[in-house]
Amino acid sequence: MSVARTRAVSLLGLTGALVEIEADMSDGLPGFLLIGLPDASLGEARDRVRAAASNSGCPLPPRKLTVNLSPASLPKHGSSFDLGIAVAALAAADLVDRESIERVVHLGELGLDGRLRPVNGILPAVLGAARAGAATIMVPSANADEASLVPDVRIVAVPSLRDAAIWHGGDFAPEPVEAIARETPAQSESPTLELGDVIGNPAAVDALIVAASGGHHLLMVGPPGAGKSMLAARLPGILPDLDVASSLEVSSLRSLSGRGVAGALEVRPPFESPHHSCSAAALVGGGSSVIRPGAASLASRGVLFLDEAPEFAVSVLDCLRQPLESGEVTIHRSRAVARFPARFQLVVA
Repeated sequence: MSVARTRAVSLLGLTGALVEIEADMSDGLPGFLLIGLPDASLGEARDRVRAAASNSGCPLPPRKLTVNLSPASLPKHGSSFDLGIAVAALAAADLVDRESIERVVHLGELGLDGRLRPVNGILPAVLGAARAGAATIMVPSANADEASLVPDVRIVAVPSLRDAAIWHGGDFAPEPVEAIARETPAQSESPTLELGDVIGNPAAVDALIVAASGGHHLLMVGPPGAGKSMLAARLPGILPDLDVASSLEVSSLRSLSGRGVAGALEVRPPFESPHHSCSAAALVGGGSSVIRPGAASLASRGVLFLDEAPEFAVSVLDCLRQPLESGEVTIHRSRAVARFPARFQLVVA
């Protein structure tokens, strides 16, 4: 049998790179070999794929299955490769059309019952695939609204592996299945506060308007109860709406951090206020295997407010030097380098 091929997306920071998934079914002792630098969670896809295929009514034959993720030098993590591995395995077993799966990028996590679970980071993944030239992307039904925010790409939403196999030409009877839903997030974490609600403090209000007009950073000094936090929280309310490119950036960061995106792009500048006990990784991003954005990146195109700044650890505050100078956070690991945008207005009190 020839090798079956399809594609998925590997995210490193906000950058998505296409990964080719190759599956080969050969004679020998039954087994499932996954190669190509997978991490621990991706390595567990072997058991998820076999159980999901069996419980979906399209079991894999008891033969030796080898799945390769290429390029092997690119780090791969997470469970979003499950759907691509499963359809490639089904194509290697001649259960679905090989040419059909080659034209489609697959993203999604499989449950043991064969249903597809939503994954984080679907917006930057679809955006990366579109920039790489992909025209059709298959995603879980719960991620369809978020994926459809990327223009000029055909989004195919499926609730289960069986439905994905049928879409690719598999000879299976359709069966109704309840799609796994994702909790619908609010369009913003909190309602936009109005500067007009502030009574008094004319000098502070004027300073806030000047900072918003010129994109200046702001230091507020005063006794407790003077209204520093109240004023800082109202700074995003007098900033202009985000343009399309900034909206995609802010929404992609929300998606990657697990906050989710509603049915429309974020159009208002974000506001982040980390606690003074936060770590350097919480402020600028980090992680051992999966690198996630921190508060500085989540505040990109908006406001980062550090209340009680003297209480922050000096080493944590020093981490802001690079993003303040370059507008970007660069996180180095032994196998990869991730970059996140971090162009924010800093408000310190």
